[in-house]
Amino acid sequence: MATKIYKLRNDISVTEEQLQHWNHALSRMDSPEEILKWALATFPHLYQTTACGLTGLATIDMLARLDSTGRQVVPLIFIDTLHHFPQTLDLLKRVEERYYKPRNSAIAVFTPEGVSSEAEFAAKHGDFLWEKEDDKYDFLVKVEPARRAYESLKVTAVLTGRRKSQGGARSALHFVEVDELNGIVKINPLANWDFQQVKQYIDTHSVPYNELLDLGYKSIGDYHSTQPVADGEDERAGRWKGQTKTECGIHETSRFAQFLTNESPAS
Repeated sequence: MATKIYKLRNDISVTEEQLQHWNHALSRMDSPEEILKWALATFPHLYQTTACGLTGLATIDMLARLDSTGRQVVPLIFIDTLHHFPQTLDLLKRVEERYYKPRNSAIAVFTPEGVSSEAEFAAKHGDFLWEKEDDKYDFLVKVEPARRAYESLKVTAVLTGRRKSQGGARSALHFVEVDELNGIVKINPLANWDFQQVKQYIDTHSVPYNELLDLGYKSIGDYHSTQPVADGEDERAGRWKGQTKTECGIHETSRFAQFLTNESPAS
């Protein structure tokens, strides 16, 4: 039977066999830093996406320590949903000051199309859209801006901060995956680390982090769908509390095929 071939951006193709080979080889590497070195050597147009969670911050710091060129070799994409906590946006500024401006690099920020504030978003799409039409909200604030980022920046591959220990669908996470709808490779360099390993790295290297973490928020997304985590709860238990939902959709693009293959949903 013929092997599956994934057609990616920038005229790159990846076979299922190649994907399996990469994951087998990466599973034998000693550290996330080794996986990052592999990604740097393998993919042109490599970017990182993060909402400034702990894993993404650790990745940013690791990349900076691997860099000997004096420039930021992996640009950062930040999706501003316009519904982040103020602490998250403050952290983004601190990250930019520490890691990007000294290397003459700027963070690429993408917002929902056609709006630049929460008030403008509500005026265009209605109040409390996340309660009324959850999938539409996720598409508008995360999935569509991410897709626009990949297209405009000609992204081939992205580094993400997902880990197996975060549970849910992520428990079966591979180091390398293909996002077919967006035509990119997704690399999860810290897939095998748990929360404590990431936090220890952050503390050891004095990496700036979201002050909400010290108030019990282990996984931080939009303010309206994030709560502190109780002792003994899964680290992502504070996201969409009381719902079966575990992902916003940015890593589950199959949920939005109807939107991604057509125009954005009407307001």
